Amino acid sequence: MFTQPISIVTILIFIIAMAVSPNSLSAENTPLMALQNEEAFKCSPTPPDAKGPFYKPGAPLRDSVGSGYVLKGSVMSAHDCSPIKGAQIEIWMAGPDGEYSDAYRAILLSDNLGNYRFESHFPPAYFGRPPHHHLRVAVPGFKTLITQHYPQSESQGGVFDLVLIPK
Repeated sequence: MFTQPISIVTILIFIIAMAVSPNSLSAENTPLMALQNEEAFKCSPTPPDAKGPFYKPGAPLRDSVGSGYVLKGSVMSAHDCSPIKGAQIEIWMAGPDGEYSDAYRAILLSDNLGNYRFESHFPPAYFGRPPHHHLRVAVPGFKTLITQHYPQSESQGGVFDLVLIPK
């Protein structure tokens, strides 16, 4: 099993990188300022967020890595708010012990109506970071989105729509 312990040095590098430019950690991210220059959309694009230092490609196809928290939503086009079926949603998060591992990574696909559902434990806070899920959404014809979902404290679920910008 892949496990990456979180060291103080890793956290400091992440904090410094975020202070310099929160959107520069991934070339796939669309900077928030660039969203202001896009054409007028019917649906507001989901703001990007940092990929973070613990992304690892090749997660298994599954819609659950635990229980107690359900994250769901729709994947839509910013152009006309239409649903996007078959969007690949990659999720990674810290385990209950605050460490990232393969056990807490997943890839799921949006259904024919653009909906997705993912179940996990409530994500832990660690080293000053609030509880969060990382998401990377990719689909042909749209810009890849990397963002984060921040659940409400002590909640058992959340709705997080993913609105993508057409290429």
